[in-house]
Amino acid sequence: MSLIKKIATTSAVVLTAGTFIATEAAATEGYFANGIGARSKGMAGAGVADSKDATAITLNPAGLVHAGEQLNISASAFMPFRSYTAGAPAIFALPGTIKSKNNFFIIPNFAYSKPISENTTFGISLSGNGGMNTEYKNAPGVYNGGNAGIDLIQMNLTAGLGHKFNQYFSVGIAPILTMQRFKAKGLSAFVPFSSDPANLTNRGYSYSFGAGARIGAEFSPAENLRVGVSFQTRTYMSRFKKYAGLFAERGDFDVPANFQIGVAYDATPDLTFNFDIKHIMFSNVKSVGNQFNFLAPLGTNTGSGFAWKDVTTFKFGAEYNATDALTVRAGYSYNTQPIRKNSNQLALNILAPATSQHHITGGASYKFNENSQFDFAVMFSPSTKVSGFGPTGAQAISVKMHQLEITAGYTYNFN
Repeated sequence: MSLIKKIATTSAVVLTAGTFIATEAAATEGYFANGIGARSKGMAGAGVADSKDATAITLNPAGLVHAGEQLNISASAFMPFRSYTAGAPAIFALPGTIKSKNNFFIIPNFAYSKPISENTTFGISLSGNGGMNTEYKNAPGVYNGGNAGIDLIQMNLTAGLGHKFNQYFSVGIAPILTMQRFKAKGLSAFVPFSSDPANLTNRGYSYSFGAGARIGAEFSPAENLRVGVSFQTRTYMSRFKKYAGLFAERGDFDVPANFQIGVAYDATPDLTFNFDIKHIMFSNVKSVGNQFNFLAPLGTNTGSGFAWKDVTTFKFGAEYNATDALTVRAGYSYNTQPIRKNSNQLALNILAPATSQHHITGGASYKFNENSQFDFAVMFSPSTKVSGFGPTGAQAISVKMHQLEITAGYTYNFN
């Protein structure tokens, strides 16, 4: 099969698979995933300077030059456990401690890489970037509007190239097409504060489409040391028209820009340590970063958002080739808290209790032969609580979440 036909066939498979990727989820670094693919997840998302598989295109496309021709498929069983506690009086939220339902999600990932010349490698991937999901089933409802919650997913189709100039330096670029799906229900308490109450809540699913790009570079200043950097532009999305009265800028919900920089150090030929820093610019997206404001109706340019701050994550990962067939991994990441503590911004964050800050990970890969490999990873994020108040400051509210994720994957090396 010619290269063009192979790329076209692969792209068709990826687009078809996209219908199954669009699954509800709540993510870990704000609403971003802390890694994509079993290898990355086993090291807590570290490795911007140490790409070795096709999923490099989702982190640092410069690393595609190390992947060869490879197919990587994985699926994660993601289990976030979310709840809120509210005191009296019941100004915005129903008092008591209430847990969110739907604690089990499947998040698949697909990636393929193919060298197209001696120094250039093509890659394509379909991946879930993250999302937010809550569903509080109780009467009369969290906001006195029946069962309440939101459901946001983001799906990325990424295709691009990695090019090495020599054995020390490579670069990559990968355009990204993004699809979002969102719905909200049970938010009738916010009707008096909306600029468009007819498009605030209980409107079913609304879809949004947009595009951005990821660029990256990898440099090796010494034989056992590599430095990597990756930057993803802001993804400008079409509006959620059915929720023009909820999100700022008449339903706008762009994907924020983010960057990751890191180093990889080979302590021995079989042991590599990775240390990365990632920064996500949530505050630049008004629907996420705007603070609650009684004087600015929901849906306007200055309308209330989740009041999230930017998130900075510190990632540490280790990979050890125990035998010719077995590779083991471990990782830990810590991210700053996006939700403002001890503030009056907690009412909307009941819908998106993205409180997780610590992530402990492990994983392994086992080669059945020179071509086939099984990949595995597990992540645990202990419970973290953020406390504050509703908009008036009279009602105490806290949100918390803990998480467990198990990932299984298969890698086929054509070479």
